[in-house]
This record gives sequence, structure tokens and C-alpha cells, in this order.
Amino acid sequence: MNVSILLAVTARVLTQLRRDRRTAAMLLVLPCVLITLLWWMFRDMPGSLFDRFGPGLLAIFPFIVMFLVTSVTTLRERSSGTLERLLAMPMGKLEFLGGYALAFGLVATVQAALAVTLSTGPLGLQVTGHVWLLGLVAVADAVLGTALGLFVSAFAQTEFQAVQFMPLFVIPQILLCGLFVPRPALPGVLHTISDVLPLSYATDAMQGLVSSTATGDVWRDLAIVAGFALAALAGGAATLRRRTP
Repeated sequence: MNVSILLAVTARVLTQLRRDRRTAAMLLVLPCVLITLLWWMFRDMPGSLFDRFGPGLLAIFPFIVMFLVTSVTTLRERSSGTLERLLAMPMGKLEFLGGYALAFGLVATVQAALAVTLSTGPLGLQVTGHVWLLGLVAVADAVLGTALGLFVSAFAQTEFQAVQFMPLFVIPQILLCGLFVPRPALPGVLHTISDVLPLSYATDAMQGLVSSTATGDVWRDLAIVAGFALAALAGGAATLRRRTP
């Protein structure tokens, strides 16, 4: 992999995001707005419902937003012919996808810092473990959403089709990640399925940090999420097409 080309792709994507203020606002502000909305809903209800659902939301919202934006943005590059022109230069698919992942990873770092600061500060989410590690898990989860978005964009022919992949790649992970029903309480088959879905490990790591200072399981879950992200990037590089048929 040529690092100079990868960084050039990264700079190009960041420049595009800086000029596209609506997309930038969606990436940075939308997760905070959604988390605040959920906090508001739970504020006057008995029990600490936000402390129960907040960690899972910190894993889910960045994942969804990055999946949507990345899949649509990459597909737009291909349908407009930009991807074909870029790959006509001495640049490999992995460098193209790596540049995208790095650029959105940097955006995800800012996004996670804002969401975690908001949740643990003004919204009062109680965290027993390290707050910085909570942010690191949020970044890894956003990068996972980016990698899956890049991967599924290879199979879509229109931006609408890219959005249609959400029920297949995103919603089952939300339902089975332990947000609504603790994973140990799931029926056997569903628990087995949840074991092979990366969002389950991101949610486990978040919930572990909220209730304990122990970090052993958190690092294991973080490594699994990173492994899924790398596998999705490799799959995206193998299936990326230069242009839409």
C-alpha cells in the first residue's frame, strides 16, 4: 500500500466533507441530537433508563450514521464516474478504501468525542470505567459502520438501493445486540446469531465500561470489532467495481 496515495485520498475526502456542510453536520451533530432525544424521553420515567440504554445508543447511532453516509457517498463516486477516473491513476482499491476509512475515522473521532462528552456530562450518564475508553469504543464502532458502508456500496446500483441494505446489515444487529433484551436472555438460536454480529461486541464493551472498571473484556470486544472492520474493508476492496453497470 502506498501511504502517500492513501493520505491524498484521505485529504480529498476531508476536503469534500468540509465543503458539504449538511453532510458534515449530519455526521457530527445528528448522533448528539438523537441521544439527547432519547434522554429527554426517559428523563421523567422511573428508574435509570438512560443509564441502561445510553451505552447501547453510543454504539448504535454512530454506526448507523457512518454506514449510511459512507455507502451513499461511495456509490455517488462510482455512478458519477469519479471512481473510474481515480482508479485509472496509479492507485489500488485498497488505497482508495483505506483513504475513505481513515478520513471517516478521523471524523468518527470528533463525532465520538462530542457524543461521549454530551452523554457523560450534561446528560449525566454514569460511567464506572474509563471515559476515554468509552470514546475509543465509539470510534471503533463508527469505523465499523464506515467499513460496512464501503462494503455494501459494491453491491448497490443506486443510492436508494444502498439505503435498502440497512434492513439486512444494520437492523438485525440493533435488535440482537443486547439493547432491548440482554444477550444472555435471548433464545439459544438468537444468542448464537448475535455472537457473530459485531455490534453485539461494541454494545457489550460499552455496557461493561458503565458497570465496571475492569478492562480485559473491553479490549477483547474492541479487538473483535476492529477485526470485523478490517474484514469488511478487505471484502470491499475485493468486490469494489469501478462503475455502476
